[in-house]
Amino acid sequence: MTVETRVATTPYQLTLSVGASDLDGRGHVNNVVYLRWVQDAAAAHWATLAPDGLREDLAWVALRHEIDYLSPALLGDEIVVRTWVGVAEGLSFERFTEIRRADGRALARARTLWCPVDARSGRPQRVSADVRARCSVPAPGERP
Repeated sequence: MTVETRVATTPYQLTLSVGASDLDGRGHVNNVVYLRWVQDAAAAHWATLAPDGLREDLAWVALRHEIDYLSPALLGDEIVVRTWVGVAEGLSFERFTEIRRADGRALARARTLWCPVDARSGRPQRVSADVRARCSVPAPGERP
């Protein structure tokens, strides 16, 4: 297994607390906040995966979000957001995110498809083999 593959398969983790501004009218974390956490975790993970100098040239845009809401989060809850990369097909890169309370209770799971783009033009951009290895895992039956 290469260093890049080990980096790609290692989940990235954020820990945060639910604040009053995260709540909806029912006193639960608003669905949009879960999506923000998914995006925040992806951005933070990219910052750790990106080779030196590439963050200024390459950005990511979401193509699709799928979120399963499993249990509500409440004011003051400590939250753990874990994200990891999946398979890439062409310019579509899969990412998974799991949101849990600190006690381990699953709150939400997400699958997102991301596209790499030129940071200046916003146009889709192919990535190097190194970036592909850092930001995806081989498809089943595919060689790394």
